[in-house]
Formats: sequence, structure tokens, C-alpha cells
Amino acid sequence: MILLDGKKTSADIKEEIALEVRELKGKGYKTPHLAAVIVGNDGASITYVNAKVKACERVGFESTLIRLSDETTEEDLLNEIAILNVDKDIDGFIVQLPLPKHIDEQKILMAINPDKDVDGFHPTNVGKMALNLPTFISATPFGILELLDRYNVETYGKHVVVLGRSHIVGSPMSILLSQKRKVGNATVTMCHSRTKNLKDITLQADIIIAAIGIPEFLKADMVKDHVTVIDVGITRLPDSSKRNGFRLVGDVAFKEVAEKAAFITPVPGGVGPMTIAMLLKNTLLACKRKNQN
Repeated sequence: MILLDGKKTSADIKEEIALEVRELKGKGYKTPHLAAVIVGNDGASITYVNAKVKACERVGFESTLIRLSDETTEEDLLNEIAILNVDKDIDGFIVQLPLPKHIDEQKILMAINPDKDVDGFHPTNVGKMALNLPTFISATPFGILELLDRYNVETYGKHVVVLGRSHIVGSPMSILLSQKRKVGNATVTMCHSRTKNLKDITLQADIIIAAIGIPEFLKADMVKDHVTVIDVGITRLPDSSKRNGFRLVGDVAFKEVAEKAAFITPVPGGVGPMTIAMLLKNTLLACKRKNQN
């Protein structure tokens, strides 16, 4: 069994980005600049955004963090987005989700300039991704592709089963892995809460992408020998043996499935660290496009 180490791989990618940033600066080009907007005081969101800011510093990016209160109106947030859309120094920006309930997330995502949408959530970028055109691929699917590529996991002609149909992971993964690309050319089955005979389907899979948000859902009796398993889920479960009172688990029963797997991602330390690395990669791409123009 080979562990798909997202922590190490993301560190390697950040070093590669840092080197490219130094080369850009040496040629007199602008420094990539990523902005993040966060509304409210959600603890997980604050932690995640702060990690993005630190990652920017590590690779030599400029970063801007815009913090808005819970009382921020939808109109105020749209105004902030309008400013970022036309700010020539900002190469890409994200609006951290989730947003307060009084703000329409879809309306906000639609307002972002697709050329600065480094999260890859705007319909324009989703459409380009579906057509296999150059665009920003959302960070988690992008990170999964990169892990499979760097560990030389064969996808050509393989049967991939995607568990979950979210717009963030499940749906884009099913499209990307079926496309004619280096990490692709697979036969993909997408399963969800209404899928019948799920175990029969997962037992046929050469590769399983688990992104359903149910802790330790995928068991050893649901997979065949030498399967590749990508675990996107992350859930806190109470654990009195831990100092912080909880442990992090994914959508896969890791210990039992790992015994049958050829490749598997850990939780934490698998897909998670890749997400920030690929966000940085998208921002670098946005900056390079601007430099070319």
C-alpha cells in the first residue's frame, strides 16, 4: 500500500511556485496577488483563510484579507466584489464559504469576474472545465488530479466510482476523469444517496473518490483488492483519548480499507493540504495570463 501524501506533495508544489515567482520578479513582472473575503466569525473559515494568507507569504505572493462582519448586507458584499473585480493589482480572489444565511451564495459567486475566479466556481469556468478548455479548475478536484499524476496512478481505461455529486467535488471529478487528459480517459460512475446496489458498484471500482460527508462510510467489504482510494471527507468525532477531545476521520474506514488498497489518501494529510496549493497555482496562472496580456 502506498500512501498518497498530500502534505508532502503540497509542500513540493509550493516550492515550485515559489521558484516560479522568483523568476517572474527577476524578469520584472508583477508579484502574484491573492485576495480573500470572509464574512462573519466562523471558526473553521477563519482558520482556513489564515492558512491561505500564510501560504501566500511562503511562496512570495502578496495577499489581502478583507474581513466583514456578520451584519454585512448582500449589497455591501457585492460592492466589495465589484471593487476587487476592477482592481488591477489583484490577480485572483475568493469569497470564503459558507456565507451568513441572509446572503445568496450563488448570487455572490456569479458576481465574481471569471478571470479572477481562482476558486473555479463561476459558471463560466465550470462550463469551460466541462468542455475541457483552459480555465481555473476548482482547487479540490485540481488537487486530486495532481496527486494521481505525481504518484503515477493509472487512470486510462480504469473504472472510477465517485461517491457524491456536489458541485465542488463529485460532479467536476466525474467530468474531469472521463475527459481526454493525462489524468483521465477513465470510465466513470457517479453514485449518490439515491443509488441502488451501491456495494455492487464500488466492488467493481479500480479507483474510488469518496466525497459524501459520512464518516467512515466506505468499508473494506465494499472495495476490491488493489483499489486506489481518494478520501475527500473530513469529520470531527468525539474522542476522550485526545487532548482536544476529538479525532479527524474521512469518509473511508482507513485502517481496514488500507489493507486492501494499492494507493490511499490519509485524513488528515491527504486531499486537504492540496486544496490550498492548487489555489495558489490558479492564482499564479491568473497572474501569468495578465503578464502575457
